[in-house]
Amino acid sequence: MNKMVTGAHARTDTDYHRDIEAPGRAEMVKRVRQKIDALGVEYIYYQYISITGRVMGKAAPARHWETQARKGVQTWMGGVANVTPDFKGNLIGFDSNAMECIALPDPDSFCQLPWDKRVARVFCTLYYSLEDYTSPGMYYEHDTRGNLKRFDAQFRKEHNGLHLRVGLEPEMLWLKPKAGEVRPYEGITEAFAYHIGQFENARHIWKQVSDYALAMGLDMIQGDCEDAPGQIELNYQFDDALPTCDRMTTYRQICAEVARQNGLIACFMAKPFMGYAANGCHHNCSVWTGGGREMQALVPGELPGMEELFHYSKGGVNEFENKDGGWIPTELGLHVLGGSLKHIDALTCLGASTVNSYRRFNDYGLWAPIGANWGLQNRSCTIRISSPDRFEFRAVDSMVNPHLFCGALLKAMDDGLKNKIDPGQPESRNVTTVWQSGEPVKLIPLNLHDALEALKKDAVIRSALPGRLYEVFDEYKRDEWTRFLREVTNWDVERYLHCVP
Repeated sequence: MNKMVTGAHARTDTDYHRDIEAPGRAEMVKRVRQKIDALGVEYIYYQYISITGRVMGKAAPARHWETQARKGVQTWMGGVANVTPDFKGNLIGFDSNAMECIALPDPDSFCQLPWDKRVARVFCTLYYSLEDYTSPGMYYEHDTRGNLKRFDAQFRKEHNGLHLRVGLEPEMLWLKPKAGEVRPYEGITEAFAYHIGQFENARHIWKQVSDYALAMGLDMIQGDCEDAPGQIELNYQFDDALPTCDRMTTYRQICAEVARQNGLIACFMAKPFMGYAANGCHHNCSVWTGGGREMQALVPGELPGMEELFHYSKGGVNEFENKDGGWIPTELGLHVLGGSLKHIDALTCLGASTVNSYRRFNDYGLWAPIGANWGLQNRSCTIRISSPDRFEFRAVDSMVNPHLFCGALLKAMDDGLKNKIDPGQPESRNVTTVWQSGEPVKLIPLNLHDALEALKKDAVIRSALPGRLYEVFDEYKRDEWTRFLREVTNWDVERYLHCVP
């Protein structure tokens, strides 16, 4: 075991040391070496997730795998904030003298890249460096993926094995450059939802995405064209929170690679076009006890990654679903809804985390929710019972950091279960119509500033951003809001250039 020295004191009772000595890890590291040799992998991306969901990390030759698996990869601790300066030019959250942190690979996430089989990727968990002055070798709280792992384990422990399973609907646009226009891009399909002819136009794109996805453990189940130019939604099988979020990150990386190969833009921006549907990322949620992990996404021949990547949770009891029939959930399910509803404004801040996200809500009537309530098959509500066995959280778009959002959702559910929160009666009215008529109805935040204020007031959801993570997230997003206010746009010019006399 590596010894760690801070000042005159040596410690080995850290999170880092416990994890490198965890039962089964050494055997898993050996299995990765076998994969490296069998697949001919020469380089490995050691990647982690920033606070906005961006993939960060380093690459190293695969011949150093055992060393990296034992010691981790050093990386600057401010990488979690995308190494971004604020509008004054100061780095957000961290100054240039901030220390390194450790990115320790999770061997079970090792996977070959199908577009360059000499390269693989592995997700990492972050720790404070062993030389850190305050928390040497301890979990790095700015690591949203690492936080989700721990929140999930805690939730299971405190609720007798109850766990969240999530299915995501990542809408996105495939755009092609368009020279000499005010808007320099256009969709590769027309805005004809569910039109097979349009889906055929994009067949070479979605088939390539699906082939790559299957090779990286995503069990693809369906896809279609949707309501905006170039908008395609491809869905993969639902699973426990952490693997689902990892697969969302992988899906984005796959789309970006396919776009590079085809001279396109893989656009996950929430609202590139007004007057058309936005890129939502509905989270379909259910809570389960029991079940096990089973092979699901089958790939012929040698698996191009660790077997665990191709496993999904199967079986068990869906504790949300009322087995007596009807669409009203069980008492436990109602408490899960109650917690989610109580914290809906702060959850919206994490699910719709950019200035552009709120264009989606303000383009009324185009499938996006605005009601801070729940309903049965009611798309104007932020929480929709879309089927008797699950609920859909709708105030989430495709720019979300899914690890951060699902961690916060677990905190909201935990509050609902422990305090038996009643969600009240479902809303049956169209919230947009009610609001526009002047009748009272509660709305979610409709701009980023109000959402940040809601998060600031919600201690339960802020607990999903431990340590200084909330402070860094808030600084990052308030800078984004300030930058927005400091810009003069085409809208300003068109509206005010000749405003008087």
